[in-house]
Amino acid sequence: MELFHEIVKMIGNFVWGPITLILIVGTGIFLTIRLGLLQVRDLPYALKLAFSKSENSKKDDGDISHFQSLMTAMAATLGIGNMTGVATAILMGGVGALFWMWVAAFFGMATKYGEAILAVKYRVTNHKGEISGGPMYYIEKGLGWKWLAVLFALFGFLASFGIGNMTQANTVAGSLQANFNINPWITGFVLMVLTGLVLLGGIKGIGKISGIFVPFMALFYLAGGLLIIILNITEVPAAFALIFKEAFNPSAAAGGAIGMAIRYGVARGVFSNEAGLGSAPIAAAAAKTDYPGRQALVSMTGTFIDTLIVCTVTGLAIVMSGIYVGHGDASSLTGEAFEFFLPHVGNYIVIFGIILFAYSTIIGWSYYGEKCFGYLFGDKNTWIYKIVFVAIVMVGAGLELELVWGIADIFNALMALPNLIALLFLSPVIVSETKKFKAIRQKEKQEAKNQSLVG
Repeated sequence: MELFHEIVKMIGNFVWGPITLILIVGTGIFLTIRLGLLQVRDLPYALKLAFSKSENSKKDDGDISHFQSLMTAMAATLGIGNMTGVATAILMGGVGALFWMWVAAFFGMATKYGEAILAVKYRVTNHKGEISGGPMYYIEKGLGWKWLAVLFALFGFLASFGIGNMTQANTVAGSLQANFNINPWITGFVLMVLTGLVLLGGIKGIGKISGIFVPFMALFYLAGGLLIIILNITEVPAAFALIFKEAFNPSAAAGGAIGMAIRYGVARGVFSNEAGLGSAPIAAAAAKTDYPGRQALVSMTGTFIDTLIVCTVTGLAIVMSGIYVGHGDASSLTGEAFEFFLPHVGNYIVIFGIILFAYSTIIGWSYYGEKCFGYLFGDKNTWIYKIVFVAIVMVGAGLELELVWGIADIFNALMALPNLIALLFLSPVIVSETKKFKAIRQKEKQEAKNQSLVG
């Protein structure tokens, strides 16, 4: 078994090595150039689309609103990566890793946009009248490479049990046992029941729950982090200065290598926001929207919120606390940093944040896994997946899952490769759809202007 652990670790280091990370960031840079810095130019409009009253009509194809689609994707991406992942990046790559996390997220916004625009364009309707979409569909219909689409769906289906299920349940169970002495199997049973109740409602149920649950949990965690920043606002400039300095001139404490800062910053950033993995476009495909470009802009905001806001709040709290120096445990670092600034309260904010974030990840990934399973074995058989997925939640809560983490990381990387290949080959389609929607927006602006003049 020890040999198997080593083999899994070796494979994980290879698939998440320089080639994959360069491909992920490189795809984002390529799309950023081809789309003319769209993530800067159109971000205000994208945020307006995501959080204001929906512009779509009830006649539009899709199962859920723009906002519910974004929240379903955010349910899967907002997770322990926003806390433990940031801590890991700082401990392994130094404070400068935060800067490279931001860089990856900035270009990742273009990647997330491209994924979503293809997901909506190539989506299909299943026998139940539900929308199905994602990389497996745009790889098959856009490129005509059925074999690559099958590989993506297989890796996505398997990854859902690891990173989207057992690891999350185990994290919640471990936290509750350590802090409140609650038996992990009890936690597992409760999570299993709660997950099952949500899954019975399908994507509409997941969308409704996510639309309520995700904003609450994000605001809960952000409130604690922003309180720390506000109470220590004079230290924020120094923290940013240190992050930028260490990004290009890492100290000996961080290994003294800029490569380490880049590697862990990019890797943990992608782990957190999932840009390029191909998971989020599965949720984007279900959105009620009239044009692919409109939903793509909404999806793009997910990476902005996840990494450039939530991860930054976590990172600033850790950096300003200074306790990361000589610290060796990423799982407790964020909690200790919050407790440093908010005694008797900070650690509990992180504990409950972990519980809420991990549960939301289970819900979001259940939908991703179901769609991948349906692509492989038929939508009529997804009830089998749901039963197994719900049961595995309880199993995961009571297991030691270091090995499962390693295997899940491998499948995540293997998901990304077919998706990134598709994004690069289908980039002309992304650009074409973007131009079409740009013309539509210009027409809408002119119509709105004319109406205002008449009024």
